Amino acid sequence: MPKATFDELLKAGAHFGHLKMKWNPNMAPYIFTEKKGIHIIDLNKTAVKLDEASAAMKQIAKSGKKILFVATKKQAKTIVAEKAKAINMPFITERWSGGMLTNFATIRKSIRKMNRIEKMKTDGTFNTFSKRERLQKSRQKDKLEKNLGSISDLTRIPAAIFVVDVMKEHIAVAEALKLNIPIFAIVDTNSDPRKVDFPIPANDDASKSIDLIVTDVVSAIAEGLNERKAAKEENQPAKEKPAATDEKPAE
Repeated sequence: MPKATFDELLKAGAHFGHLKMKWNPNMAPYIFTEKKGIHIIDLNKTAVKLDEASAAMKQIAKSGKKILFVATKKQAKTIVAEKAKAINMPFITERWSGGMLTNFATIRKSIRKMNRIEKMKTDGTFNTFSKRERLQKSRQKDKLEKNLGSISDLTRIPAAIFVVDVMKEHIAVAEALKLNIPIFAIVDTNSDPRKVDFPIPANDDASKSIDLIVTDVVSAIAEGLNERKAAKEENQPAKEKPAATDEKPAE
């Protein structure tokens, strides 16, 4: 499993925090120093916390459970969408709909509605509607697709969530806390790490910093998924494996 090194974190600008006046005092243990009014994050602690988070996420993936990635800020959207999609994990990068976790049953209804409209398009039912009805349903589906398409395969509440910027995604964090869902997150110097089970102290504004950290956790998840797959193949019924024989070939 590739691990982000101190030098890689430094090069990505993961050490740059916010202005001192914007800091959250609970981030004090992760701050190394202050330079020109800006807090500098201790990257040695970042590396340790990143390793802890990656190891825990690997185990969740290995158990076959889902981790929901949440990142709606401009610098993180594309990075998170691409990397989460590559490992088949759900993600929210457009807008967090209130109740996404706490009212999951309603969200599932919306996903089913979106899938029904899609089915209508493929089985010919769509063509029986008037032009106005078709337009209405297409717009409805597009809106649902934009907000919920990336979680259409999520049949139950995720086992954990990974967040980029807990300040921006405060609603998602609050819902996860209410349901006791473990939270993994990049926490900058203006954030409260006490709300997060696995805080990763780092710059949550620079795309290079976000990319490096998300790449690290995603590779850990991929490793967990591969180990799960290997274990399943190893435990296949004996009848599927070629039978051994002690008989000597005829001379």
